[in-house]
Amino acid sequence: MTSSLQIDFVSDVSCPWCAIGLGALEAALAHVAPDVKAELHFQPFELNPGMAPEGQDIFEHLNQKYGSSREQQAQAREMIRQRGEAVGFVFGEGQRKRVWNTFDAHRLLHWAELESVERQRALKKALFKAYFTDGENPSDHDLLLRVAGEAGLDVARAREILSGDEYADAVRAREKLYTDAGIHSVPAIIINNQHLISGGQPVEVFERALRQIAGAQPSAVAAA
Repeated sequence: MTSSLQIDFVSDVSCPWCAIGLGALEAALAHVAPDVKAELHFQPFELNPGMAPEGQDIFEHLNQKYGSSREQQAQAREMIRQRGEAVGFVFGEGQRKRVWNTFDAHRLLHWAELESVERQRALKKALFKAYFTDGENPSDHDLLLRVAGEAGLDVARAREILSGDEYADAVRAREKLYTDAGIHSVPAIIINNQHLISGGQPVEVFERALRQIAGAQPSAVAAA
């Protein structure tokens, strides 16, 4: 018998630990298949909701936020690079130079979910790659249109959404839902609306949690 789970992955496209966490979660899901299946939904969270359109230099931003020196930031980047490499995600060396506003990216992700969870996941991963691997600006509409097309979404419809404020209220409502629930750092992985896993955990942590949660519920679908 196969157990089915719903997973809400609360994250921001400018969060490196979210990219790591997604890679680890996907690896864990591959390990538990076909005994456990999951429908993965990406929920919005903005690390910097007040970020100006021009963005901010990343050293300046992290120094102001955490008081970290250039040496400390370099050490953190190397640790993140290694953790990413372990789950098959490439952090481009020296590519990420600025922090940007991500609200429009979340609006597109909200729309993508309405199209299909598979296309939403494809868009999320394309946004992670654009920012962390290639050093591109996730607030730039040309970039957003390009990655929407790469994810199999209708580019004309994406352009229409970006030209106005469609889904803005829906995204803000979801953000409020999760912050009101006590989520103030990401990634936050919520399984079946009951179980919370915080942070970019290793693959084995996700795998153990998935097996435990699936084993504690009635089997939902017969295995093919």
